[in-house]
Amino acid sequence: MQEFDLIHRYFDWAPVNSEVVLAGGDDAAILAPPPGRQVVIATDMLIAGRHFPESTAPDAIAHKALAVNLSDLAAMGATPLGFTLSLGLPETDEAWLERFSGGLRAAADRWGCNLVGGDTVRSPQLTLSITAFGSVASGTAIRRDGARAGDRLAVTGTVGDAALGLIVALQPDQVPAELPEADRAYLLDRLDRPEPRLATGQALCGQAAGLDISDGLLQDLGHMLGASGLSAEIDLDAIPLSSAARHWLDTQPAAIDQMLGGGDDYELLLALPPGLALDPAWGLTMIGRLDDAGPVGAIRERTGRPLPGQRGYDHFGEEGA
Repeated sequence: MQEFDLIHRYFDWAPVNSEVVLAGGDDAAILAPPPGRQVVIATDMLIAGRHFPESTAPDAIAHKALAVNLSDLAAMGATPLGFTLSLGLPETDEAWLERFSGGLRAAADRWGCNLVGGDTVRSPQLTLSITAFGSVASGTAIRRDGARAGDRLAVTGTVGDAALGLIVALQPDQVPAELPEADRAYLLDRLDRPEPRLATGQALCGQAAGLDISDGLLQDLGHMLGASGLSAEIDLDAIPLSSAARHWLDTQPAAIDQMLGGGDDYELLLALPPGLALDPAWGLTMIGRLDDAGPVGAIRERTGRPLPGQRGYDHFGEEGA
């Protein structure tokens, strides 16, 4: 199959929002965000065997590739406009492409963003790069350097599921024998199909500081503390865990270290002013507070005991999926 035949067959879609003036068929796309809004841009590259197991289903790969970029937009409080896709393929497997493009379109339609362009190339290894575009009211973007001493620390969803899901996928002999199949399936789904917290980010524009948890809760908290010049006290018992994760910890309590440092959660970690009224729809759990009582970047438990440094995910490290 020739390149342009592949593009027209699998990736030629009608626009799904009015901010896209031209989505394809020319040398570049044209976007027109509403007046008074700034453009927000995020990009992520995913490589088979490093960012996702090579056994991952094509539609799940597509979902994750878009979701991780939209999670960056969510972390800034942005509304998605569109995205580009660059795809390196070892072969043109039409059945694989059908499932991949179907999964990508389902995700794009669900989150209201257009595929506006991209590129395809033959590659020895499956490689994807998505650049997502969004918009936010001027001057209201959520930033990691905007936290203040006294802010409450909150997180969306649950933490650590994806780290455990990776063990299920790649090291099944390390999974507790007592863990039910339903829990294993849930953890795999959390690894393969993260949910960008777009509504929560949009609701907190101009009211919060924060970032998304892609490299592990403690490492990403360290990023926010470093950018804001603060330290933090967290309540480990308050960190929200899924029932599947709790079942795992019943027999392997030491797995909490992997859960806090494993990455791939794509939840939002937010610093909220003390007087901000919380909406239950935001799905937030309070896990600590920020202060200037310790060295910049220091994280400690409520007892005052310093938490050991967490390496988290490192794109230039030795570990892979």
